[in-house]
Amino acid sequence: MTEGKATSILVVDDDPSALDIVRTYLESRGYRVATAADGKEALAKLEEVRPALILLDIMMPGMDGWEVARVVKNHPDFADTRVVMLTARSDFADKQQGLSAGVDDYIVKPIRLHELGDRVERNLEAREARRRSA
Repeated sequence: MTEGKATSILVVDDDPSALDIVRTYLESRGYRVATAADGKEALAKLEEVRPALILLDIMMPGMDGWEVARVVKNHPDFADTRVVMLTARSDFADKQQGLSAGVDDYIVKPIRLHELGDRVERNLEAREARRRSA
């Protein structure tokens, strides 16, 4: 793991079973995991959790994942936080919208846990490489 057991990840999804599966898997890999059921709750937890990475669903009640991604990427304290969309929406237009919102990666549900683990690790490594070169 790139940053060791202290690495925090925020998982945001309005589906409680998806939150539980992802949280359990990531905790088994040594990450500290916080969860949020919607965009507003996710933004409220940013200061407390200070995540290195956010796994973010698109379609949620209230504030959607696109808006959360824009807020996170435009906030100076969280600009280096990796944002990975974790969603059932797989069409090209959604991926393009994610890129314009500053999203770093895009994982399509249903989740393959080994792929999720690999993509989380790769995004954390990219974050560390960028921090070292800054």
